[in-house]
Amino acid sequence: MSKVIVESIGPVRTVTLNRPEKRNALDAETVEGLHAAFSAPPTPEERVIVVRGAGPGFCAGLDLSVGLKAESGIGQMLRQIELSPLPAVAIVHGDAIAGGCQLALHCDLVVASSTARFGMSIAQIGIALSWFLVKKIQETAGPVAAREILLLGDPLSAKRMHEMGLIARVAEPADLETAAKAVIDRLAANAPLALRSIKAALVRQMDTVDLLQHQDIDALAQAANASEDVKEGMAARLAKRAAKFKGA
Repeated sequence: MSKVIVESIGPVRTVTLNRPEKRNALDAETVEGLHAAFSAPPTPEERVIVVRGAGPGFCAGLDLSVGLKAESGIGQMLRQIELSPLPAVAIVHGDAIAGGCQLALHCDLVVASSTARFGMSIAQIGIALSWFLVKKIQETAGPVAAREILLLGDPLSAKRMHEMGLIARVAEPADLETAAKAVIDRLAANAPLALRSIKAALVRQMDTVDLLQHQDIDALAQAANASEDVKEGMAARLAKRAAKFKGA
Protein backbone atom coordinates (compact mmCIF):
# COMPACT_ATOMS: atom_id res chain seq x y z
CA MET A 1 0.00 0.00 0.00
CA SER A 2 1.19 3.51 -0.82
CA LYS A 3 2.80 5.46 2.00
CA VAL A 4 1.18 8.63 0.66
CA ILE A 5 -2.42 8.52 -0.55
CA VAL A 6 -3.71 11.28 -2.82
CA GLU A 7 -7.43 11.72 -3.43
CA SER A 8 -9.16 14.52 -5.32
CA ILE A 9 -12.85 15.13 -4.73
CA GLY A 10 -14.29 18.29 -6.23
CA PRO A 11 -12.31 21.32 -5.03
CA VAL A 12 -10.23 19.42 -2.47
CA ARG A 13 -7.07 17.36 -3.03
CA THR A 14 -6.36 15.35 0.12
CA VAL A 15 -2.83 14.08 0.79
CA THR A 16 -2.71 11.46 3.56
CA LEU A 17 0.46 10.15 5.18
CA ASN A 18 -0.13 6.41 5.41
CA ARG A 19 2.43 4.88 7.77
CA PRO A 20 0.31 4.63 10.92
CA GLU A 21 2.47 1.86 12.36
CA LYS A 22 5.44 4.28 12.23
CA ARG A 23 3.42 7.33 13.32
CA ASN A 24 3.78 8.48 9.70
CA ALA A 25 7.54 8.97 10.05
CA LEU A 26 9.27 10.27 6.94
CA ASP A 27 11.39 7.85 4.94
CA ALA A 28 12.64 8.40 1.38
CA GLU A 29 9.50 6.95 -0.23
CA THR A 30 7.20 9.11 1.90
CA VAL A 31 9.18 12.27 1.13
CA GLU A 32 9.08 11.45 -2.59
CA GLY A 33 5.33 10.80 -2.37
CA LEU A 34 4.69 14.16 -0.72
CA HIS A 35 6.86 15.94 -3.26
CA ALA A 36 4.92 14.32 -6.11
CA ALA A 37 1.56 15.14 -4.50
CA PHE A 38 2.41 18.85 -4.40
CA SER A 39 4.19 18.91 -7.77
CA ALA A 40 1.12 17.70 -9.67
CA PRO A 41 -0.59 20.67 -11.38
CA PRO A 42 -4.06 21.41 -10.02
CA THR A 43 -7.06 20.36 -12.03
CA PRO A 44 -9.58 23.06 -13.02
CA GLU A 45 -11.82 21.93 -10.15
CA GLU A 46 -9.20 21.85 -7.38
CA ARG A 47 -8.99 24.81 -5.01
CA VAL A 48 -7.35 23.49 -1.80
CA ILE A 49 -4.82 20.84 -0.75
CA VAL A 50 -5.38 19.16 2.61
CA VAL A 51 -2.59 17.30 4.44
CA ARG A 52 -3.39 14.81 7.16
CA GLY A 53 -2.04 11.64 8.78
CA ALA A 54 -3.47 8.15 9.18
CA GLY A 55 -3.62 6.55 12.62
CA PRO A 56 -3.08 8.31 15.96
CA GLY A 57 -0.24 10.62 14.91
CA PHE A 58 0.14 13.33 12.29
CA CYS A 59 3.86 12.83 11.61
CA ALA A 60 6.74 11.81 13.88
CA GLY A 61 9.37 13.41 11.64
CA LEU A 62 12.38 11.65 10.15
CA ASP A 63 12.30 7.86 10.42
CA LEU A 64 15.36 7.34 12.61
CA SER A 65 15.36 3.60 11.95
CA VAL A 66 16.61 4.30 8.40
CA GLY A 67 19.09 6.99 9.43
CA LEU A 68 19.38 10.26 7.51
CA LYS A 69 18.60 8.76 4.08
CA ALA A 70 15.48 10.89 3.63
CA GLU A 71 16.94 14.07 5.17
CA SER A 72 18.40 15.43 1.95
CA GLY A 73 15.03 15.45 0.20
CA ILE A 74 12.94 16.96 3.00
CA GLY A 75 13.92 20.56 2.26
CA GLN A 76 12.99 20.23 -1.41
CA MET A 77 9.68 18.60 -0.51
CA LEU A 78 8.80 21.36 1.96
CA ARG A 79 9.78 23.99 -0.58
CA GLN A 80 7.42 22.36 -3.08
CA ILE A 81 4.58 22.71 -0.57
CA GLU A 82 5.33 26.43 -0.24
CA LEU A 83 5.40 26.89 -4.01
CA SER A 84 2.14 25.05 -4.65
CA PRO A 85 -0.30 27.49 -6.31
CA LEU A 86 -3.14 26.07 -4.20
CA PRO A 87 -3.47 27.01 -0.53
CA ALA A 88 -2.61 24.08 1.74
CA VAL A 89 -4.31 23.22 5.02
CA ALA A 90 -2.79 20.81 7.55
CA ILE A 91 -5.27 18.97 9.78
CA VAL A 92 -3.18 17.94 12.79
CA HIS A 93 -5.06 15.45 14.94
CA GLY A 94 -1.99 14.00 16.70
CA ASP A 95 1.63 14.83 17.39
CA ALA A 96 3.65 16.70 14.74
CA ILE A 97 7.32 16.34 15.66
CA ALA A 98 10.49 17.61 13.93
CA GLY A 99 9.91 17.05 10.20
CA GLY A 100 6.22 16.58 11.00
CA CYS A 101 6.13 20.01 12.63
CA GLN A 102 7.89 21.50 9.60
CA LEU A 103 5.42 19.73 7.30
CA ALA A 104 2.47 21.31 9.10
CA LEU A 105 4.03 24.78 9.27
CA HIS A 106 4.90 24.78 5.57
CA CYS A 107 1.19 24.56 4.85
CA ASP A 108 -0.59 27.89 4.64
CA LEU A 109 -2.97 27.19 7.53
CA VAL A 110 -2.92 24.66 10.36
CA VAL A 111 -6.03 23.41 12.15
CA ALA A 112 -5.06 21.29 15.17
CA SER A 113 -6.65 19.22 17.86
CA SER A 114 -6.21 20.58 21.37
CA THR A 115 -4.52 17.26 22.26
CA ALA A 116 -1.89 17.55 19.52
CA ARG A 117 1.71 18.45 20.32
CA PHE A 118 4.25 20.18 18.10
CA GLY A 119 7.99 19.94 18.60
CA MET A 120 11.37 20.45 16.97
CA SER A 121 13.39 18.03 19.09
CA ILE A 122 16.27 17.82 16.63
CA ALA A 123 18.85 19.49 18.90
CA GLN A 124 18.10 16.79 21.46
CA ILE A 125 19.16 14.23 18.86
CA GLY A 126 22.09 16.17 17.42
CA ILE A 127 20.59 17.00 14.02
CA ALA A 128 21.01 20.55 12.68
CA LEU A 129 18.64 22.35 10.31
CA SER A 130 19.54 24.04 7.04
CA TRP A 131 19.19 27.79 6.61
CA PHE A 132 15.91 27.28 4.77
CA LEU A 133 14.28 25.32 7.60
CA VAL A 134 15.50 27.61 10.39
CA LYS A 135 14.31 30.59 8.37
CA LYS A 136 10.82 29.10 8.10
CA ILE A 137 10.45 28.71 11.86
CA GLN A 138 11.72 32.23 12.53
CA GLU A 139 9.54 33.92 9.92
CA THR A 140 6.50 32.02 11.20
CA ALA A 141 7.12 32.25 14.94
CA GLY A 142 9.28 35.36 15.35
CA PRO A 143 12.76 35.48 16.91
CA VAL A 144 11.85 34.78 20.55
CA ALA A 145 9.44 31.91 19.91
CA ALA A 146 11.81 30.44 17.31
CA ARG A 147 14.52 30.19 19.96
CA GLU A 148 12.15 28.44 22.35
CA ILE A 149 11.10 25.97 19.66
CA LEU A 150 14.53 25.24 18.16
CA LEU A 151 17.05 25.62 20.98
CA LEU A 152 15.03 23.90 23.73
CA GLY A 153 13.36 21.34 21.49
CA ASP A 154 10.60 20.41 23.95
CA PRO A 155 7.13 19.66 22.57
CA LEU A 156 4.54 22.43 22.77
CA SER A 157 0.78 22.05 23.00
CA ALA A 158 -1.48 23.15 20.16
CA LYS A 159 -2.83 25.85 22.47
CA ARG A 160 0.69 27.23 23.03
CA MET A 161 1.40 27.13 19.29
CA HIS A 162 -1.81 29.05 18.68
CA GLU A 163 -0.84 31.65 21.29
CA MET A 164 2.51 32.05 19.53
CA GLY A 165 0.72 32.65 16.23
CA LEU A 166 2.01 29.55 14.45
CA ILE A 167 -1.30 27.78 13.84
CA ALA A 168 -4.64 29.17 12.72
CA ARG A 169 -7.22 27.17 14.66
CA VAL A 170 -7.37 24.86 17.70
CA ALA A 171 -10.41 22.67 18.32
CA GLU A 172 -11.40 19.95 20.73
CA PRO A 173 -10.87 16.49 19.22
CA ALA A 174 -14.59 15.95 18.61
CA ASP A 175 -14.83 19.30 16.80
CA LEU A 176 -11.64 19.09 14.73
CA GLU A 177 -13.20 17.96 11.46
CA THR A 178 -15.92 20.60 11.69
CA ALA A 179 -13.36 23.34 12.35
CA ALA A 180 -11.17 22.14 9.50
CA LYS A 181 -14.11 21.91 7.10
CA ALA A 182 -15.05 25.52 7.83
CA VAL A 183 -11.55 26.67 6.84
CA ILE A 184 -11.41 24.42 3.76
CA ASP A 185 -14.88 25.47 2.58
CA ARG A 186 -13.98 29.14 2.99
CA LEU A 187 -10.85 28.75 0.88
CA ALA A 188 -12.70 26.73 -1.75
CA ALA A 189 -15.35 29.44 -2.04
CA ASN A 190 -12.87 32.29 -2.46
CA ALA A 191 -11.76 33.51 -5.88
CA PRO A 192 -9.02 31.09 -7.05
CA LEU A 193 -7.02 33.60 -9.10
CA ALA A 194 -6.96 36.02 -6.18
CA LEU A 195 -5.81 33.27 -3.80
CA ARG A 196 -2.99 32.24 -6.14
CA SER A 197 -1.82 35.82 -6.49
CA ILE A 198 -1.90 36.44 -2.74
CA LYS A 199 -0.02 33.23 -1.98
CA ALA A 200 2.64 34.02 -4.59
CA ALA A 201 3.12 37.46 -3.06
CA LEU A 202 3.45 36.04 0.45
CA VAL A 203 6.06 33.51 -0.66
CA ARG A 204 8.00 36.12 -2.62
CA GLN A 205 8.23 38.46 0.37
CA MET A 206 9.57 35.67 2.57
CA ASP A 207 12.09 34.71 -0.10
CA THR A 208 13.87 38.05 0.18
CA VAL A 209 15.65 36.78 3.31
CA ASP A 210 17.45 34.25 1.10
CA LEU A 211 19.45 37.14 -0.37
CA LEU A 212 21.52 37.04 2.82
CA GLN A 213 24.69 35.00 2.65
CA HIS A 214 24.07 31.65 4.31
CA GLN A 215 26.49 29.13 2.82
CA ASP A 216 28.44 29.10 6.07
CA ILE A 217 25.27 28.26 8.01
CA ASP A 218 24.50 25.30 5.78
CA ALA A 219 28.14 24.17 6.09
CA LEU A 220 27.78 24.18 9.89
CA ALA A 221 24.57 22.14 9.62
CA GLN A 222 26.19 19.63 7.27
CA ALA A 223 29.13 19.19 9.65
CA ALA A 224 26.79 18.66 12.60
CA ASN A 225 24.74 16.11 10.67
CA ALA A 226 27.88 14.15 9.79
CA SER A 227 29.13 14.07 13.38
CA GLU A 228 29.33 11.19 15.83
CA ASP A 229 26.86 13.07 18.01
CA VAL A 230 24.11 12.44 15.45
CA LYS A 231 24.78 8.70 15.52
CA GLU A 232 24.68 8.76 19.31
CA GLY A 233 21.55 10.92 19.39
CA MET A 234 19.59 8.69 17.02
CA ALA A 235 20.71 5.53 18.80
CA ALA A 236 19.72 7.02 22.15
CA ARG A 237 16.32 8.13 20.90
CA LEU A 238 15.58 4.69 19.45
CA ALA A 239 16.72 3.04 22.69
CA LYS A 240 14.75 5.61 24.75
CA ARG A 241 17.79 6.60 26.80
CA ALA A 242 19.61 9.87 27.45
CA ALA A 243 22.17 10.76 24.78
CA LYS A 244 25.84 11.29 25.68
CA PHE A 245 27.07 14.03 23.37
CA LYS A 246 30.78 14.81 22.97
CA GLY A 247 30.64 17.73 20.59
CA ALA A 248 32.36 15.78 17.84
